[in-house]
Amino acid sequence: MLDLRPNCECCDRDLPPESRDALICSFECTFCVDCATGVLEGVCPNCGGELVRRPIRPASKLVNNPASTVRIFKAEGCQPRTAA
Repeated sequence: MLDLRPNCECCDRDLPPESRDALICSFECTFCVDCATGVLEGVCPNCGGELVRRPIRPASKLVNNPASTVRIFKAEGCQPRTAA
């Protein structure tokens, strides 16, 4: 089950479970749409995977399957992507 992490790893922007501005990779690294499409160019800086929109968990399912409250934040921010 997805963690539904509460923030962007790059800028620490809040990304509540119902946010349509959250993007994730296959390892659930989580970024806001601005960081993901801007500085990261759609690629996860941690694993190199594709960033896609995080699905919305229905509110009724959050009761028994709550979103994570653990914030993951890179204090140094995310670096611009470099060609491989």
